[in-house]
Amino acid sequence: MDRLKDNRERVDILRREGTLLREEMKILLETLTEEDQQYLFQNAAETARENYGTDVYLRGLIEFSNYCKNDCYYCGIRRSNRKADRYRLGEDVILNCCDTGYRLGFRTFVLQSGEDPFFTDEIICGIVSKIKAAHPDCAVTLSIGEKPRQSYEAYFRAGADRYLLRHETINPLHYRMLHPEELTIENRRRCLEDLKEIGFQVGCGMMVGCPGQTTDFLLDDLYFMKEFGPHMIGIGPFIPHQDTPFRDQKQGSVQDTLRLLAVIRLMHPRVLLPATTALGTADPIGREKGILAGANVIMPNLSPTDVRGKYLLYDGKICTGDEAAECRRCMELRVQKIGYSIAVSRGDSRV
Repeated sequence: MDRLKDNRERVDILRREGTLLREEMKILLETLTEEDQQYLFQNAAETARENYGTDVYLRGLIEFSNYCKNDCYYCGIRRSNRKADRYRLGEDVILNCCDTGYRLGFRTFVLQSGEDPFFTDEIICGIVSKIKAAHPDCAVTLSIGEKPRQSYEAYFRAGADRYLLRHETINPLHYRMLHPEELTIENRRRCLEDLKEIGFQVGCGMMVGCPGQTTDFLLDDLYFMKEFGPHMIGIGPFIPHQDTPFRDQKQGSVQDTLRLLAVIRLMHPRVLLPATTALGTADPIGREKGILAGANVIMPNLSPTDVRGKYLLYDGKICTGDEAAECRRCMELRVQKIGYSIAVSRGDSRV
């Protein structure tokens, strides 16, 4: 097959067909000029607006435990990090965070933690059911790691609507560079497939620029996600943490992250696509740039301010001291400044 003429043609085909031949996608990712990039961002933003208008959806993030039984090499709350100041939030505190968030216009709550065995299925189901009873018009998202299928089924029965589980990298060789032996990409894939079969709106995703990542590994991720068809995709730049084996590794590129956000938007026109906190940490206006590259979700923190500085997956995390109301208002103004608006709704996936 003859090579396509230029990257604008590649972007046009990607927008029209939702995919490219692998070799053409590789050329696109590796040869984008500044002009090409603006064309890519423009098409991605238009695609997002075609499907979601100028709405940006809020997700109220509650980081309820930084204990984790896993030892992933990149993560600041890995079990081997003896310097981590560990905490767990009680049920009442979690419910109070949701009440505060509801008053501020949040209609989705994201319960995130390390893989903490203290929080049994019974405890998680109890928290989920109480949130749904108090706020029946809200969605509950869980982000608590790899579990047996029966656990996921129990969470779904209790009322959980969505589940975030980044695959991190679909390539087994790269997965092994980032995780200890007891964790496998095969089990991560099994979890994602179980979640989708059960009926969750499912999110996957990866870090951009993490150690060992190549363009070919990223292509593996892009085509895996295209095949899997998630409802949400979360990506952000790799940011090292000082108390991990990757402390001296280079931070992932904001520009590469924005380009991949735009490519993902064109491959998945109706997916929910966050402009992540990591993107805002790497660049003071990174989240705004993400929205202008096709993202349509932001995730302000509803956790109590006294624990936010303890849930550090990477160094330099922003917004650890802001009150929830302050953070909510700040994001509303920032979104309005670039021509978008905060939607007070669950913001369900249209996939």
